[in-house]
Amino acid sequence: MPSELACVGHSEAAPQQPAAQGHLQPEVRMLKGQLPNTEEDPVPDPWSLPDSRQAPEKSPVLPPNIPAQVTDEDPHAKARAFAPKPPTRPRLERALSLDEKGWRKRRFRTSREDLAGQSGASPSRGSLQDEAPGTPTHSGSPPCLSTSLQEIPTTRRAPCSLGGGPSSWGNCLSGMISTSLDLLHRDGASAGSTPRLASLLPPRPLPAMDQNVASNALRTANKVDSDHADYKLRLQARLFRAHSSLGPGRPPSPLANDDCSLHSAKSTFSLLAPIRAKDVRSRSYLEGSLLASGALMGADELARYFPDRSVALFVATWNMQGQKELPPNLDELLLPAEADYAQDLYVVGVQEGCSDRREWEARLQETLGPHYVMLFSTAHGALYLSVLIRRDLIWFCSEVESATVTTRIVSQIKTKGALGVGFTFFGTSFLFITSHFTSGDGKVSERLVDYSKTIQGLALPRNVPDTSPYRSDAADVTTRFDGVFWFGDFNFRLSGGRAAVEAILKQDPGADVQALLQRDQLTREMKRGSIFKGFQEPDIHFLPSYKFDIGKDSYDTTSKQRTPSYTDRVMYRSRHKDDIRPIKYASCPGIRTSDHRPVYGLFRVRVRPGRDNIPLAAGKFDRELYLIGIKRRISKEMQRQQVLKNQHSSTICTVS
Repeated sequence: MPSELACVGHSEAAPQQPAAQGHLQPEVRMLKGQLPNTEEDPVPDPWSLPDSRQAPEKSPVLPPNIPAQVTDEDPHAKARAFAPKPPTRPRLERALSLDEKGWRKRRFRTSREDLAGQSGASPSRGSLQDEAPGTPTHSGSPPCLSTSLQEIPTTRRAPCSLGGGPSSWGNCLSGMISTSLDLLHRDGASAGSTPRLASLLPPRPLPAMDQNVASNALRTANKVDSDHADYKLRLQARLFRAHSSLGPGRPPSPLANDDCSLHSAKSTFSLLAPIRAKDVRSRSYLEGSLLASGALMGADELARYFPDRSVALFVATWNMQGQKELPPNLDELLLPAEADYAQDLYVVGVQEGCSDRREWEARLQETLGPHYVMLFSTAHGALYLSVLIRRDLIWFCSEVESATVTTRIVSQIKTKGALGVGFTFFGTSFLFITSHFTSGDGKVSERLVDYSKTIQGLALPRNVPDTSPYRSDAADVTTRFDGVFWFGDFNFRLSGGRAAVEAILKQDPGADVQALLQRDQLTREMKRGSIFKGFQEPDIHFLPSYKFDIGKDSYDTTSKQRTPSYTDRVMYRSRHKDDIRPIKYASCPGIRTSDHRPVYGLFRVRVRPGRDNIPLAAGKFDRELYLIGIKRRISKEMQRQQVLKNQHSSTICTVS
């Protein structure tokens, strides 16, 4: 028979053990493309089934997973219905030199397609053509390949009892049989006929087969193969983010991975770190947990947001001189050109602030935009202090506490004094103090008294626990926090008179900053240890920030002829050595609405993990101010677009 080299069947006369060895050669030959030529003379097949009509007295012994052959004449076929089971997966190795691209472009047939083959159609064409006419088919596929390799299921291998081991004939042959039906009959009368399905239908519809026939040896894990024939169909049906909270009612994310990512630790496309269910069951967001893991403010969360455990901090001070007019743009102050990235935390202190404090805070929010929120703001007379933080970091802050000190003799006059704000971020406590000391060239001792009153009078912290109480001093508030930043108008002047300072400035202002600092009263007092004990100041490379003519770059030209001085300063102190590293220290010469120039510093601060057993802010921020800032940004953008539109329309002229 020309079709005697069918992919199922075995020789009755051949013993079982030799057949297990002879079955391997035709399989390898088919995988390499050396399929038998059905138009030539038939080749004797050692595993072909003998015709039941030629030897009715004997029946071949088949493995348990291969059902006996049934013909139309068999009376028992209609009495006993057989439900086929998916065969086991064969072992396919890359060493077989299989054309992977051609293999993946094939459309793999299901059980219903094979059932349609009983009408006499080619086995490689199925009934799905009527249901999905747009699906490509391969009618020229050899019958032997269509019943062996094209329909390999993805189920686990079933144990085979024939031959006594995995290398037996039955185990090898089980991977070559068809996945749709195990009942084949042979038409011995007509030579060259192809294997056809039996006329018996199963009693109920067969379960749908999974179209995924990818082999672990041929497919790369966690990778979508766009050459696969059913790629687009499976992409629409099964593409979703494995580790996101998107429910079935939401549209699938275009950043999702394939179903292989379900078995991986995390998706490479997910912007949010995955949260395991067992971690949610075990962790506590309300009560304290160990420092190492499990805490909301612990090491795991800290590593997610700050792998290097350092936060970018912006600190600025500005004496507004009580001017009502604010600068048209605060970008030079909050977003200096030297910084490539915005900072994580912004703290701005103001002395002699403008009359409309809410307007000042709205301008800060508008400049930084919707990525930042106002964590806390407070005032003490004309002293303002604002703390803005990135909106995704507000969950890691404790409650914010504030305290004030008045340094004037009459406490109702609040133009001089100090304002302090303290809170804990993860496991690091911060204290920010803005001060306005006594003015006057010769009043150094009064300024030293202001400093002493401040460190003794600020009652912080109150409810938030001290991170290192054994290092704290009840007489000095700056010892009760891990990181302290003290900034403001300290009013320390340059000694020697106006003429001596102007002579240095006229020679070479950029090179003679150190010569100016040698005349600085604050530098001299810090060396003596009478003020700012334990504090440091970044290196100064800018001109004196006081006193300018308003709207000009010239120093005081009035009759008082005040001496240019470094009155506006930023100091820092760290409980742990080298936890605070200054990045930049500069002034803003472009902001001229006051007789002082704003001074700011950029820092990198080391942050440690903490515990959850502290009063948490729980995401609290100034929502009303946040909405005001967004509305202003939208309004200004619309105005800008309207101006551009008007400019474009005005340039168009018509000629009549």
